Amino acid sequence: MPEVCETFSRGRALKHLAKGRIVLFAGGTGNPYFSTDTAAVLRAIQIRANLIVKATSVEGVYSADPKKDPKAKLYEEISFRDVMLEDLKVIDQTAITLCRENSLPLIVLNIHRPGAFVSAIKGERVGTLVR
Repeated sequence: MPEVCETFSRGRALKHLAKGRIVLFAGGTGNPYFSTDTAAVLRAIQIRANLIVKATSVEGVYSADPKKDPKAKLYEEISFRDVMLEDLKVIDQTAITLCRENSLPLIVLNIHRPGAFVSAIKGERVGTLVR
């Protein structure tokens, strides 16, 4: 997407971050079979990010789809292993595996809740923490 932004370069991203700038990753990797979730985790690992924040249309990670199952339980915290074993549809399996292998925590929160993203960045408890 060179018309919109710079093409990803790890070195340039790290330089921008060192200058206190915000770096946004968009558009995936351009490779087949790699979801945008996997691309986000891959880029986070490459820049040695401390956290992934996934904004969705629900409050966090549930035991089942809360839109279909009113008895679905919202997890405040859950392990990567449990997300994988219970086949919870948080992010794709490749992305969650990369998070686990690189000890990269993930917060899943509701994009429609005002202030949720800022709260997560400040370290406040919001959504579900996956680690």
